[in-house]
Parts: sequence; structure tokens; C-alpha cells
Amino acid sequence: MAEANRKQDRMAMMAELPVHEVLIKMSLPMMISFFIQAMYNIVDSMFVARISENALTAVSLAFPMQQIVTAIAVGTSTGVSAVWSRYMGKGEKDKASAAIRTMTAMSLMFTALFVVLGLFASGPLYRAQTDVEEIAEMGATYLMINWVFSCGSVFSKYFERLLVSSGRATLSMTTMLCGAIFNLIFDPLLIFGIGPFPKLGIAGAALATVGGQIFSALIAIALNTKYNEAVRHDMLRPAFDLRAAEDILRVGLPSIITMGLSSVTSFSINQILLTYSTTATAVYGVWMKLQNFCYMPSFGLNNGMVPILSYNYGTGHVDRVKQTMKISMTAITALMILLMIIFELIPGVILSMFSAGEHMREIGMVCLRACVISLPFGAGSMIRSTSMQALDHARYSFVVNMMRQCVLLILSFAVLSAVLHDPKLIWLAVPATEIITFAVCSVLFGRFKKDLGI
Repeated sequence: MAEANRKQDRMAMMAELPVHEVLIKMSLPMMISFFIQAMYNIVDSMFVARISENALTAVSLAFPMQQIVTAIAVGTSTGVSAVWSRYMGKGEKDKASAAIRTMTAMSLMFTALFVVLGLFASGPLYRAQTDVEEIAEMGATYLMINWVFSCGSVFSKYFERLLVSSGRATLSMTTMLCGAIFNLIFDPLLIFGIGPFPKLGIAGAALATVGGQIFSALIAIALNTKYNEAVRHDMLRPAFDLRAAEDILRVGLPSIITMGLSSVTSFSINQILLTYSTTATAVYGVWMKLQNFCYMPSFGLNNGMVPILSYNYGTGHVDRVKQTMKISMTAITALMILLMIIFELIPGVILSMFSAGEHMREIGMVCLRACVISLPFGAGSMIRSTSMQALDHARYSFVVNMMRQCVLLILSFAVLSAVLHDPKLIWLAVPATEIITFAVCSVLFGRFKKDLGI
């Protein structure tokens, strides 16, 4: 009885506490968590860069393929978060239960798919990108390990999201922190063979990453079992329900597609940059890691915002929906401007973290200073896009994400490369894409608010 009352209090806070307090409670732990999570790729790249620039290029080329797993995991987790919160807000507990069990079944399916891809597609994918044998061999090994053991990434994001959706964002942060600490400890041990550990090189970096993800997933399962009474009986009992899957994918599919297309985009841009040098590709890999790190607050705010928007929209609290979107937009814009200023001042420090040589620094300084201009615009588009996605306007969200993560970005790089053919000036494609997309997003967001009468 006491647990039921506590659960009701956590759900009620989304409709009763001041909006800024709810956002802080739901989003701040997630922001910190995603910052921590971003360290997975950054730490890998920093240690791998000490092996060689070819090793850093191999990891950079793997990033788009790794993001496919992330896209599916984050997209479906966002979907089940919104669907479960909406059904709980309406008191439809049977449908909420079906959503949880279906998500577990879908996660098992996704994991099986990536095991097959890891075993049979890793090598061909790398050899399609580069004829440098050392890069292809190291990259195929790194990608194969990440895909074969993708269960950690898929289930950690799913079970962490269940903690957030039930009002336990701090526990979700704990699971991510455990995974990040695992990765930080074992990365140097397994890469360089410190103490009793074997020297595995790039394979060690991959094993440390997937090990941290699996450890995070196990912690999340334990915490949900102990504290999350609303899902503990369903989350480990997979049962596929077509209607529930449709509900989850209706919300999550735009994110899956756009993040997946982001992988296609990175792959395509890497092919453009490889016409200049493998160093240009390595620099782009550094920017992708930095961009991912900077956008983590947006991801955290999005994940905290979705259940608040969905719950209050489901219960008819339209005024709280408006406040949530306004506060979120203001907060993320201010933070991104601050990060932009900081990183404009220290591009050399960042490149030094990745053991950049003279040629890499020459390209990288220009790249980072141009690309960080995009941060406020990109984060603003993400917040508005997620708001539209959470409140049944996924078609608008899809258009925005397609522009900024695929069509317009590839087009910008291709045009600037063809016209200027300068490995320094082509980086202007990044801020140009984000500024144009933000303008389009603002128009669609106005229509969205008009549709909802807010």
C-alpha cells in the first residue's frame, strides 16, 4: 500500500509541482547521466589515439555504425516512455503493462539482429570505406565487438528509461555512472595491458565499452526490480503485442529513422572527407564526439521532458505543457551558448586530448571553431522537435530531423566540397545546416502550437 502511494505521488508531481521543479527533478539527473554516457566514446577515442592516428580513424569510422544501435535503443525507449506515461496518466494500466512487455520482446529481437550483423557485416563495411588495411582490420574488430555485445546498449537504455518514466531519474543516473566508471577503469587496462590484463589494443577499447554497457544494464535491472513496482513484474516477461508495438513505434520511429539516417549521414560525409585524407576523417570523428558530448544536456532534457508533456497532455493540463516547452527551450539555449563560447576558446586543448599531430591540428582548429557555432541552433531544434514528437506531431519532427541530420547536411558538405575543395572551409556546412533547419523548425513549431490550441 505504501509503495502504491509513493508511485501515485511520483506520477502526481508531474501535474502538481511547479513545472521548473519537475523539470529539474526529471531532467537534471538525466543530463548528468548523458554527460557521463558521452564519456564512453570520448574516452575510447582518447586512449585509442595514443595507439596511432589510424586507430583513431578506425574508431571514427565505426561511430556511424555504433549509432545505429543507439538510434534503435533510444528511439524505442523514448517511445515506450511516452506510451507508458500516457497510459498511466489515463489510468489504463493493462495497456501500460502490455507496452512494457512488448518493449522487452522488441529489445531481444534487436539484440539478435546486431549479433548477426556484427559477425558477418563488420569486415565488408570497413573495406567498403577504406583501402588502408590497418584501418580496415582494426575498425572491423572494434565494430564487431560493439555489435555482437549490443545487448548492453539496448537494455541499459530501456531499463534506465523505465526508471526515469516512474520519477526515479536519480537512479537512472546511478546506472549510467556505474557503466561509465567501469569503462574508464578498464579502457587503459585492456588497451595497454596494464598489470595482469592482456594488451588488446583496439579490441580492448571495444570490450571496455560493451562491458560498461552490460554492467549498466544489470544495475538498471536490479534497481527497477527493487524500487519500480509499476514495471517489475512485466519488464522481464517478454510478450509481443502488435498494438503496443505500433504505439511505441509511432512515437519512437521518427527518432530511430533520424538517428539512423544520422549514421548514413556520417558514413557519407566520411566518404567525402576521405577524398582529402584520413586525417580529415579523424578530425570529423573528434567533432562528432564533441558534438555528442555537448548535445547530451539536450538529450537529458528531452528524456525528462517527454513524460511530463505526455502525462500533462493526457490529463488535460495544457498550461503545464506550454510552460514545460518554454522553460526547456530557454534553459537549453543558454547552456549551448555558454558551451559554444567555451569551446571557441579552447580548440587546441581539445585536439591535444586526442594526441593530434601538426596536420591534424591545422585542420582541426578550423573545424572546431566553425562547427561549435551550430550548437545553440541544433539544440533548439532538438527541443522543439521532441515536443512535437511527444504530442502526436511526429510528422513535423520527422521533417526537422531529416533536414538537420541527413538531407541538408550531406548536401551542404557535398556542395561546399565541390565548389571550394578546401578541407578547412567545408566545415561551414555544419553551422549552415543547423541555422537553416532551426528556421524551418520554428515555422513548424508555430503550426504545431496552433493545432493544439496553445
